[in-house]
Amino acid sequence: MDLLRSVKDQTDETEFYTPLPDGYKLGATRYVAVFGTVMSGLGKGIFSSSLAKLLKDKGLRVSPIKLEGYLNIDSGTLNPFRHGEVFVLDDGTETDMDLGTYERMLDQNLTGYNFTTSGQIFSAVLEKERAGGYLGRDVQMIPHVTGEVKYRLRNLAVQSSADVVFIEVGGTVGDIENAFYIEALRELSYEEGDGSVMFVALTYVLSPPSLGEQKSKAAQLGIKRLMEFGIHPHIIACRCENPVTDKVRQKISVYTSVPMRRVFSMHDLASIYLLPQQMREAGLDSEVVQLLNFGGKVNSAADARAAVGWERFTSKIGKHANGITIGITGKYTSLRDSYASILKALEHAGVACDAKVEVKWIDTTDITSDSVTEVLCGVDGVIVPGGFGVRGTAGKIECIRYARENKMPYLGICLGFQMAVIEYARNVCGLDEADSTEINPDCKTPVISILPEQKKIEGLGGNMRLGGQDIEIEPDTIAAKMFGATKTIRQRFRHRFEVDPGYVETLEQAGLVFSGNHPVHPIMQILELPRGVHPYFIAAQFHPELTSRPLNPQPMFVGLVKAALERHAAQE
Repeated sequence: MDLLRSVKDQTDETEFYTPLPDGYKLGATRYVAVFGTVMSGLGKGIFSSSLAKLLKDKGLRVSPIKLEGYLNIDSGTLNPFRHGEVFVLDDGTETDMDLGTYERMLDQNLTGYNFTTSGQIFSAVLEKERAGGYLGRDVQMIPHVTGEVKYRLRNLAVQSSADVVFIEVGGTVGDIENAFYIEALRELSYEEGDGSVMFVALTYVLSPPSLGEQKSKAAQLGIKRLMEFGIHPHIIACRCENPVTDKVRQKISVYTSVPMRRVFSMHDLASIYLLPQQMREAGLDSEVVQLLNFGGKVNSAADARAAVGWERFTSKIGKHANGITIGITGKYTSLRDSYASILKALEHAGVACDAKVEVKWIDTTDITSDSVTEVLCGVDGVIVPGGFGVRGTAGKIECIRYARENKMPYLGICLGFQMAVIEYARNVCGLDEADSTEINPDCKTPVISILPEQKKIEGLGGNMRLGGQDIEIEPDTIAAKMFGATKTIRQRFRHRFEVDPGYVETLEQAGLVFSGNHPVHPIMQILELPRGVHPYFIAAQFHPELTSRPLNPQPMFVGLVKAALERHAAQE
């Protein structure tokens, strides 16, 4: 029976509808789909990216995709308190923070093809309907919406030339908003054929303190709900605070007909970067290779080399001789996921510098010149991260002033770059009314603003400057030494406001150095103070945390940790 029909071939005589992208061959690509049960936030992205890394280590081409259930077109308008940080890809796509986990774990740049929301799916279907693309058919969840999901998965396979596509389904099984994704994946397995699609159920094993034992009933019922959708898992990952007991694993195995060797204990670890090795030791990667018939494609030598390199990195985690404290000042400090990439960049830099980095969370909302000294007491370095809006900016400026005047290592990111310009203009250049038009639209000295010529240059209009941009590094600067011999670097941006070129000369004459700039236009992108003036004072209009990787830490974070170590040692 022919399961495939193009749009024009779909008639009243057939219900088969599987539009395929050009160049796609059924059964040639493998898929691994990861679902969450019991509750959200269990770490589907961490599990999926770790398993993908193990297959990539074996020489296979992998490409992940996150299927989000919300109706937003992207993550750009989501409040960090509700959904964590917005992760920006090099192509400017604003995504869920899980894409950052994939990029870091895989050491691989992703694109908009790796991220899909329900809003994108429904918009595409409705646009086709309005254009007559379905030839008068009544447009339904099955087959048209599920067909659009499958098309995107297969198109990702074509665009990335992937051997295996890892699919993370957002939310929890049983949610209304992801039910059509689950159905689409059931259909995908049916159409691609045996051995082409593998399912993973991530579940939660309860461990109530009052009972003193692990309970698996919630996990069993959650997986049962997944099976009711027609999805029978090949692997079950059990989240728990402590290692899941054999007794509990046996219960889940019997209940689900999944062999014990594929019921994996995904208990809490000191770092997510320890998970791939734990999977390898449990033989999970070998099980996947067998299930997906990848035996002939595995490069054992490459796998061994990758394992050694990764173990060299992970062996240093939590075993550092030195400890420092970095203050992160912001207004989203009550939700750590708002700064997930910064935390990971600090972890990468800490391992590189043999330092255990502790974080002190500092809410800047109520910080004043009278309280800033007490707030920053015991801190070895300060980060002022990105953000939007007025709240907390005065406190950030006070923290920057303190760091500059007391020679405390400082790293400013995006808004932290802009606040550093304002602080310097006010307290060094004597421009008392210096401000940003974001904070004060009517300010008399707008050292930070949106300029008409800049909007024209970048083609921004009312939108943000997003994604990867080239930065020209000035010679004989801290930035030049930090980034090596490379004259031009590429980093990711997410901002609207810029330094007003009319004030650049004033700032530079007062000693501020703009060491990274747009290659053509007068747009300032890195600032610093010379070593003789300050041990480490640097800020970037871009987001350096987005490009930090475990085995290739971002230089600006490494510089901050090194300077903080020197300050800490000097004060002991």
